[in-house]
Amino acid sequence: MITCGFIGLGLIGGSIARALKKNRTDIRILVCDPNEETRRLSLSAHVADAVFETPTCALSECDYLFLCAPVAFNDANLQTVLPLLNDGCILTDVGSVKTPIYRRVQNLGLTNRFIGGHPMAGSERTGFLNSKAALLENAYYILTPGSDVPPDAIARFRELILSTGAIPLQIDSKEHDFVTAAVSHLPHIIAASLVNLVHSQDQNGLMKAIAAGGFKDITRIASSSPIMWQQICLTNTDNISELLRDYIACLQEIQRDLDSRDAKKLYCFFDEARRYRDSFIDANSGPIKKAYTVRATIADETGALAEVAALLAQNDISIKNIGISHNREVEEGTLIIEFYEETAVQRAVDLLTLHHYEINGVT
Repeated sequence: MITCGFIGLGLIGGSIARALKKNRTDIRILVCDPNEETRRLSLSAHVADAVFETPTCALSECDYLFLCAPVAFNDANLQTVLPLLNDGCILTDVGSVKTPIYRRVQNLGLTNRFIGGHPMAGSERTGFLNSKAALLENAYYILTPGSDVPPDAIARFRELILSTGAIPLQIDSKEHDFVTAAVSHLPHIIAASLVNLVHSQDQNGLMKAIAAGGFKDITRIASSSPIMWQQICLTNTDNISELLRDYIACLQEIQRDLDSRDAKKLYCFFDEARRYRDSFIDANSGPIKKAYTVRATIADETGALAEVAALLAQNDISIKNIGISHNREVEEGTLIIEFYEETAVQRAVDLLTLHHYEINGVT
């Protein structure tokens, strides 16, 4: 039996714990979380085997300990739990910034037992209630082991992560912080700044009313936790600032091309971006997630959405998100249904078609 401890059980920690419990029968999970509701839910969902409000000597049984609190709290939590652990326990975290905790790890002489971790998966929703075992499936799980961790310990931890359905990828901690600044941290700043720009210019609410798919798609991540992103910006500041300067320079260049009506440069700007974006692996990994959606036409009236949701639920098809697009000029609505898994898409299409719903898009 392998015992895994979790300090904090929010969206990411909860998803890891759920995936381990779902995919393995030899996992025992101990949870330390100050939130009483989280502790209750983790027990009732049969994810946690034992729960504690604060770190306890029970953690001495852990083979692995996951630090899953926000980045700013991990240093203090590491200091608190260290005296409670056995010498063979591997320590790991799930933070999207590695430099601060690695400084602490080095100061504490833990470079032989710390393997940093960062699941490249997430959601705009937070907390254990929104955690899903499927969240990690086919997502990159970056590993940044300390310099003195034995290779066999890294191999065992890699196997543990593989059993969650994620794809382990080992890189240096400094490289990790620069890469994630580019593909995760900067995009959140861009999305939030674009939303705030529109908000400041939207004098009569018209922009908000007619905001369509393109705007919503590229600003979706602006709905993420402001506390979490405040802490990320304060801990990966140098990398984000460097990339932000480069991004501002790119915007200034395209502004010059725009003002000069330079058709050739404008075309190249969009074409280069299109070709590089189209070269991305079409997989459910990294910060840009593949969406599994079905669009169907329904009457925009009371009960119509609930009928579809109930139909899918009765046939054991789990829905990630569902809603009606109101950006239209006809009486019918476009129902947009998002699923957790690709296999659910075809099942939903077959079921809805059987019940005479018109399907007008699948992604």
